[in-house]
Amino acid sequence: MSFEKHYVLSKYLNRESNTKITFMGNWLDKIFGKKDARILMIGLDAAGKTSILYKLRLGEIVTTIPTIGFNAETVDYKNLHFNIWDIGGQDKLRPLWSYYYAGSNAIIYVLDSNDRERLGEAKSVLDNVLQADELKGAPLLIFANKHDLPQAMTVSDIVSGLGLQNVKGREWFCQTSCATNGDGLYEGLDWLSSKLK
Repeated sequence: MSFEKHYVLSKYLNRESNTKITFMGNWLDKIFGKKDARILMIGLDAAGKTSILYKLRLGEIVTTIPTIGFNAETVDYKNLHFNIWDIGGQDKLRPLWSYYYAGSNAIIYVLDSNDRERLGEAKSVLDNVLQADELKGAPLLIFANKHDLPQAMTVSDIVSGLGLQNVKGREWFCQTSCATNGDGLYEGLDWLSSKLK
């Protein structure tokens, strides 16, 4: 066999082999790979949403400023790529939240568990979010953040204060958390992962 024929045949076989390997890799990713999940992370301002996001993404606390707009990061955990959209929580920004609802597979609602004075406001805001058609049936994870502080509310106080016992048509879970040291964050993601399989 001449060099040219050998080269052409070799090139053809390698291309075919690479195509088969690529196809096989794509097929295995679909069966065993990670699934994408779009997560809407919302809550009142200063609840700790951005701190939680970057603790999950980077494993460390970063200096944050109030979010104007959104932060979007991917967090790989277990069998999922969590595409987390952290939306600013100031009252002037809340009317814009609805633009981020479409395509969301789950909701993470972050609450400052030390801020008893704003629990009623947090309930009202959450009630409005849960009425959105685009979020019907989406699992709801509540991070009761800043739980390391001495005056933090208990989970039962938060569940009662948010009226979660009356939530119908969706699964929910309230997890105490501390963004600064990571307590509770992965327990919350464990629950969320189990609902998004």
